[in-house]
Amino acid sequence: MSVPISPKKKLYEHFAKVAKSMASPSRLELLEALAQGERSVEGLANATGIPVANTSHHLQILRDSGVVQSRKEGLQVIYSLNDSEIPNILSGLRRLAERHLAEVERIVRENFDRLDDLKPVKREELLQLVSSGEAVVVDVRPAGEYQAGHIAGAISIPLDSLSKHLAKLPTNQEVVAYCRGPYCMFAYEAVSQLRSQGYKARRLEDGYPEWKADLLPVEKN
Repeated sequence: MSVPISPKKKLYEHFAKVAKSMASPSRLELLEALAQGERSVEGLANATGIPVANTSHHLQILRDSGVVQSRKEGLQVIYSLNDSEIPNILSGLRRLAERHLAEVERIVRENFDRLDDLKPVKREELLQLVSSGEAVVVDVRPAGEYQAGHIAGAISIPLDSLSKHLAKLPTNQEVVAYCRGPYCMFAYEAVSQLRSQGYKARRLEDGYPEWKADLLPVEKN
């Protein structure tokens, strides 16, 4: 005689389905891209470098588990995160891996920490710097991501056009650059360019999704 599955075990089966849907490097990268704002399948493929067919397959798995949602817009399918808690889940996974996996610590140290010998700006510090007029905030993500949502008061200067728009930046304030998250190279490269031109520059400790998830001021164009 079979033993009935308890309601608790049934619940954990569904929880495991959600966790399993995110247990893929490509899907985690797609979720980070969606944390910047909704996008089409093709837009996500371009942002992540994942082939369109593979992107579509990964998104279907995430949608089946309730992690993302989709809608039709003409001939395109537009995807977005299904819950504002997802960036916090991604941040929690990152922190857990950084603290307890030696290989993660090594990769971060050798590939990110070595690029910047100054401590990044924490969110609370940035609020104070902006409030006192000591800093200007620059969003170096692509323009479409800025339009989908950005830190309140930030100006948009995508990394690939930064050198052409340095005149927009004041020389008597610190410049704080941010992009998609703590491992996004745009902010590192922007800070390097700015310092080489004599600007006092640092990067935000993480990115727009973490700022928004912390319920800090954001705007949308």
